[in-house]
Amino acid sequence: MYDYDWLVIGSGPAGEKAATQAAYFGKRCAVVERAEEVGGACINTGTLPSKTLRETALYLSGFRQRELYGISCKVSGDVSVQELMCRQQPVLGSQKARCHWNLSRHNIPLLRGDATFLDAHTLEIVPSDGAPYRVTSDAILIATGSSPFRPEYVPFEDPEIDDSDSILHLDSIPRSLVILGGGVIGCEYASIFASLGTQVTIVEGRGELLGFLDGEVCKILSTQLERLGCTLLMRAEVVEVARKKGAVHCLLKDGRDLECERLLFAGGRAGNTRSLGLERVGIIPDARGILKTDGHYHVLEPAGQPTAARIYAAGDVIGFPALASVAMEQGRVAACHAFDIPFKTKVASQFPYGLYTIPEVSMIGETEESARKKGLEFEIGRAFYRDNARGQIIGDTEGMLKVLFTVPDKKVIGVHVVGERATELIHFGMATLKYGGTIDDFIDEVFNYPTLGEMYKYAAYDGLGRMSHKRETTRA
Repeated sequence: MYDYDWLVIGSGPAGEKAATQAAYFGKRCAVVERAEEVGGACINTGTLPSKTLRETALYLSGFRQRELYGISCKVSGDVSVQELMCRQQPVLGSQKARCHWNLSRHNIPLLRGDATFLDAHTLEIVPSDGAPYRVTSDAILIATGSSPFRPEYVPFEDPEIDDSDSILHLDSIPRSLVILGGGVIGCEYASIFASLGTQVTIVEGRGELLGFLDGEVCKILSTQLERLGCTLLMRAEVVEVARKKGAVHCLLKDGRDLECERLLFAGGRAGNTRSLGLERVGIIPDARGILKTDGHYHVLEPAGQPTAARIYAAGDVIGFPALASVAMEQGRVAACHAFDIPFKTKVASQFPYGLYTIPEVSMIGETEESARKKGLEFEIGRAFYRDNARGQIIGDTEGMLKVLFTVPDKKVIGVHVVGERATELIHFGMATLKYGGTIDDFIDEVFNYPTLGEMYKYAAYDGLGRMSHKRETTRA
């Protein structure tokens, strides 16, 4: 008899949902957490803090008012990030309380300390202020999340050099900031600090930012970042990062020397697996500490087969897509598979991405580039915020909603939004795509007026017009 049926290491989105899912169906569960606070990076250092910072920056900088009324607004140079995070404690405190409440109402104990595998069913837990002890479980989920990746060539001991965690603890808004990495984290922080008046330079080794985005959407976002004041250096290779004559310098291979007040390295994350003792159960993470799993989130052995042990993993610790929304579902699927619960058997094959840049970007499904690569026959419909009454009211003149659909059956295969509230707008398109809907469904629906949502209707009309024009041109 084990102490528990289901032992979860980590209380982030994947861990919390995995534990409560199993407990809901009568399993004896516990969550192990080594950090002082529950919620993982999502609540404490990543998703929610950065999004809270974004909203506060937009408010304090008067960014939206500048666009709408032409008001000249500027943030005082001595405003600290802590002042900018004035909404942090109310928001994060509420979410931590919600997490505690959710575990408590399912009678799930929280075991404090570092967990290490002794064998496939036994963990040793070392509290910060007590003697180590052991707990056993029938099945175990690794949901330990990730931390910012720190390459050796970046001297993080320098107080002016940050990763995506430490950037939230600045004393003041920097006058200049170099960001190494043009991925999601880099672009989000670039837009936040640029809106506050910081001179931001993004250094990216690839030829474009965010290569997974639709190319047209990526160009709009890049243009908007430049309008905010960001300098984008593409195909740039970093040779050295060092302090010289009292300032941080970033030397590029082409000879350019970027001097800045602060530097942010945003080159990805690494799985928190180093201290788990996984070698004792025959599990080997990759070079960045990421675990491989099958479709049920059962951990794979080095040979690629599911481990004989009942060990699962979910969330950031298994890498892509590293989204809190997906991590929750992975945790639920793992719990249901571990105990043959016929409730949640898989994670949706397609899910939305949300980028909290300025402006927001969200997408689901095919891009133009991926559709062409697959040889799909498709057409595009677009609608622009500048032509939409609600878009004009809120002052967003650059936003766009883009729909991809197959020809001739008009099935929706991709939806892309760049602009205010993009991460909310995407969901109607997501539902239409999931259930095999067509652009005719957008035309048939009645939308509140004035809303950004009605752009779906006009994107569909635009797409129909393009499809009809092509037919006529072909006949001619």
